[in-house]
Amino acid sequence: MEIINDRQEKLELEYPCSWCYKLIGHEKEAIEKAIREVILEREHNLTHSNVSKTGKYVSMNLDLVIYNEDERNFIYEALKAHTHIKMVL
Repeated sequence: MEIINDRQEKLELEYPCSWCYKLIGHEKEAIEKAIREVILEREHNLTHSNVSKTGKYVSMNLDLVIYNEDERNFIYEALKAHTHIKMVL
């Protein structure tokens, strides 16, 4: 099996920067609740992305300003661990 993205170099970002997380869950309202619980009152933009063919899953884009790599990773891990979020890309 071939690994498509087998990069060894580290992603170079200049902070602060705009970052987008794609969130996948069962319901829009549940995803919105998860976001409120993770980032609290922080300014962000949430937009609808897609609905699965069967309608079982919905995806949304969360855009916000990230100030450092630790913060970017913390938000990713907190969203990924939330019960209302099935996947974070």
